[in-house]
Amino acid sequence: MACSVSKHKVMSKSVNGNEGVIAYDDTRPGHWPEPFRLVETISSLDGVVQKSWFYGAEGDELRPLLVSLHTWSGDFNQKDTLAKMAVDHNWNYIHPDFRGPNWSAEACCSLLALEDIDEAIDFAISQGNVDPARIFVNGVSGGGYAALAVYMRSRHPIRKILAWVPISDLTAWYEQSVVRGANYANHILQCTNSGSDSLDVEEARRRSPLFWETPRRDTRLMIYAGVYDGIQGSVPITHTLNFYNKVARDLGAFASSSLVSPEEKVWLLEHRKPIQPGLWVGDRGLCLRKKYKTIEMVIFEGNHEMIVEEAANNIFN
Repeated sequence: MACSVSKHKVMSKSVNGNEGVIAYDDTRPGHWPEPFRLVETISSLDGVVQKSWFYGAEGDELRPLLVSLHTWSGDFNQKDTLAKMAVDHNWNYIHPDFRGPNWSAEACCSLLALEDIDEAIDFAISQGNVDPARIFVNGVSGGGYAALAVYMRSRHPIRKILAWVPISDLTAWYEQSVVRGANYANHILQCTNSGSDSLDVEEARRRSPLFWETPRRDTRLMIYAGVYDGIQGSVPITHTLNFYNKVARDLGAFASSSLVSPEEKVWLLEHRKPIQPGLWVGDRGLCLRKKYKTIEMVIFEGNHEMIVEEAANNIFN
């Protein structure tokens, strides 16, 4: 049994041949053979059916659960390279469809979409042998955006969340997408029920984790961004830098060593290379790492992507 692995790459600086790179501009359906099962949950908020791909771990022992979130333009059918790894490690796994692609008001980190994710976790717990103390969430791009939202608002005691190249501020991303001529700008207008060329800023902020109240929770949050993103990729690294600083400050960080300083931010935006050469994330240069309490930010030499080995090491080990 094998799940297909997408290696459809965006343009990016070559790093060791880009082996182990999964770039998230590919929304083609995946191949979901047994033992994955197509399951349905019914929203408690509006009665709409949401589909997921689910795997229940074998045996009677309580096992971890991996919740893998689809990208901005993807849905529950999207390829996921972590799916086979979950089966190989005998982890429970669910790949939910939280209102599908982010071009409707029902999607895009709405209350409906966030409840869909929580209810997919409820389903996995009820149908699998899930250890509720070992729930892990991973998302990339639009899935990283949803992962930040899960950190801020999920009712589940999630152990660890990995958010790769996430969007944190729809108001900023709208303007950035307009400048780039990217269709994401139109998606944001649709999500926020805005006019054809005028963003409803207040609604966009309501769907932006950057503007939400930071919870007090034990969840470990790791946020990753490729330093070339925003030039070659679609989401500028400021989304990661600003969100990390916001949450760290909300949790009590005041020391400059715990926060991204204005000088560090300018360096990354101007030079797009490591501030201190010789440090690594796997085989990638580490540009900047910050940590405060249970949250951590990693800027690496790369583009709009997930480093599969790094994700697997942080989830399955």
